Amino acid sequence: MNAVAAVINPGPARAARYAQIVRSSQKGEWQIDRDLIQRRVFAFSRKFLPDALSRVDRLEFLSPDEARLLSQVQGRTYAYIFGLVERFISTKMLDQALDHAYDDQHAMEALVRFSSDELKHQELFRRMEAMIGEVLPSGYQQVANPNDVARAVLAASNWAVLALTCHIELFVQSHYVESIEPVEELCPLFRDVFKFHWKDESRHVVMDELEWQREHAQLSPAVHDKAVDDLIALIAAVDGILQAQSTADVNYFVAIAPRSFSADETARLLSTVLGAYRWQYIISGVQHRHFGELLTQMTTPAQMARIQTALAPIMEG
Repeated sequence: MNAVAAVINPGPARAARYAQIVRSSQKGEWQIDRDLIQRRVFAFSRKFLPDALSRVDRLEFLSPDEARLLSQVQGRTYAYIFGLVERFISTKMLDQALDHAYDDQHAMEALVRFSSDELKHQELFRRMEAMIGEVLPSGYQQVANPNDVARAVLAASNWAVLALTCHIELFVQSHYVESIEPVEELCPLFRDVFKFHWKDESRHVVMDELEWQREHAQLSPAVHDKAVDDLIALIAAVDGILQAQSTADVNYFVAIAPRSFSADETARLLSTVLGAYRWQYIISGVQHRHFGELLTQMTTPAQMARIQTALAPIMEG
């Protein structure tokens, strides 16, 4: 059996990985109210996002109270963006599950559970938005509609969507383990939200990789080359959302802050928040060692060069 056939028609080892994911999912099931929120509220006396993600510590002109407020605005957006991307991820994983309907039932169940987890996460992030919105002043803006984004993303090739999904799920892991979990001074409920989110995504990323590799093995060179262009376009679209949302968030912060900011300070705010969002949602995933290894395995040197050229303005910004 050649390598392509081995991925399309998986043997016992691959089937066993899906079966193990199903068992892990059953064991790790949690509910939003019973296990996570438990009648708690967000502590606005504390930061939401850590400095490693928000970069508020780079804005030396902010007072501690202002830095905390900006971290809370960014934390609100952090939840919003995850809810946004999970709209297309849940749909894509249902599609992948159906592709296994007459093949591996453990794979089908694992992917259905994956989609169900993402639906739960969307509900959680909507709850977060409502709870945070009850405390922060009105005027916060979400620049992109999740359904519109999902339709646009899912119009791209399957390979590109699975690559983007794997990229997202990998940086979820590094964000929590490296930046959120170690900082005990953050709002406890905010920290716990992303602990529970991380628990699910640690299973999901295994399936992302399996499904991406499975799709890759079936593509002709010409279709694969077009898929690389689709991935580049998807990353550009994500960056467009981040540019718009970072501007909206800075405008909102400036409007609700207790003092005025100079033109230079506002420019620093805009640059720093955009840089933080690009780090959170693009760069931290691109620089993830395992994602780099996977992408290198599934692209030619010329294709990788195209991707790197497209990323250069974002990586330098």
